[in-house]
Amino acid sequence: MSPGPTKPKSMKIALWGVNHKTAPVEVRERLAIAAEALPEVTRQLLNAPGMEECMVLSTCNRVEFVTLHQASEPDLLQFLQDHFAVDAQTLKPHLYTYREREAIQHLFRVAASLDSMVVGEPQILGQVKESFAVARSVGAVHASLDKLLRMALVVAKKVRTETQIGSSSVSIASTAVELARTIFGSLEGKQVLLVGAGKMSELAARHLIRHGSAPILVANRTFERAAELARRYGGHAIRFEDLHAHADKADIILTSTGSAAPIFRREHVQKMLQRRRNRPIFFVDIAVPRDVDPVVNRLDGAFLYDIDDLQSVASSNLATRSKEAEKAERIVAEEVDRFQQSLRTLNVVPAIVEIQKTFESTRQSETRRMQARLQSLSPEQKNAVEALTRGLMNKYLHQTVQAMKTAARDGDAATVKAICDMFEVDAVAEGPIAVSTSPVVSTAEGPADAPALVSEELDQEILS
Repeated sequence: MSPGPTKPKSMKIALWGVNHKTAPVEVRERLAIAAEALPEVTRQLLNAPGMEECMVLSTCNRVEFVTLHQASEPDLLQFLQDHFAVDAQTLKPHLYTYREREAIQHLFRVAASLDSMVVGEPQILGQVKESFAVARSVGAVHASLDKLLRMALVVAKKVRTETQIGSSSVSIASTAVELARTIFGSLEGKQVLLVGAGKMSELAARHLIRHGSAPILVANRTFERAAELARRYGGHAIRFEDLHAHADKADIILTSTGSAAPIFRREHVQKMLQRRRNRPIFFVDIAVPRDVDPVVNRLDGAFLYDIDDLQSVASSNLATRSKEAEKAERIVAEEVDRFQQSLRTLNVVPAIVEIQKTFESTRQSETRRMQARLQSLSPEQKNAVEALTRGLMNKYLHQTVQAMKTAARDGDAATVKAICDMFEVDAVAEGPIAVSTSPVVSTAEGPADAPALVSEELDQEILS
């Protein structure tokens, strides 16, 4: 005899992280994860005790870990200390943790760019999609977290469609250009050097050309990418190995690479200032980890602004988007409620399946009991009897299924428990997501002690 049904395991949703609101750039850069390292970090997090599913999001403004874990919460602080060699006590004051509804709401707000340094910036949605894809590729996301992450993308799209939150000039790159305009008054004729040829640099190039800068210079480790970006915007490419030999030509250097160590150190900038005959040079460093050593700011004639300095510029645009942000927040709140309702409905699925199995077992048992009287029937007639009994079972169970789904959706635990007690099945597991450890058999035949789920119609009704 096969073992009886296993009670569903209760899974907990949590989100840990640091961002531009809780940690300065010198802390965030110690946790920054390069794109090529993201798959391995995700795998290591998945192997943490108690972890079931996870996704890692690392941008210039945040490092966050979305997790689905068992009742015993993983020690993420220890994971961060071990992986990033950051003292736990140093990190602890900057680390936030959201659980259940708060975790869902925070994730939706992040994807919708409501938690960004520049509210409404479009890059974060692409970064969430990329992290999602990486997590799926390494087997860290399955049905439960997949549902949550997909919903986060849906909510972000809805916010973009139904509000004007993204209509203003709102991106980190455009804010960096606004800062340069504030410094110089005008960018007309100013020579700009972009170090890095990624998305941020391309956005910056677009804004720089619009504001009248001289033809841009572009340097990148892959020269072909620098040449392509320079060609699109009428500029000139510099080979990365020649960067320091040409950097003194620039009035403004905007840098956003993925380098693990500073590209511009004190000695580099001192030589540049000498060649510029002490004409000032402005660095806007939007990379995390930082591309420009902070000590450069102490040099006479060198002015350095990092990504945290952009917050004051970004905040000046916030008032014009506040009404749209309020609309977006309402959309997020509504979608969080709807998603939680769907999770509660999913939690009753194992109980409904057990009720269905009980009824199917009884139906098969009664069919076998009448087997002798059915011997004279043709195969077509026997199939008709099978279809009749299954149809009657489905119709009888329909109201029970709907009642359980409605009670679960409304958070009516008492009604759900009463139905479960009536049919002598385990009540719903506590927590936002219940994962059944028993496989659902979908074959048409099976032994009496492990009845098959033969009704595709009812299965679809359960999951709809």
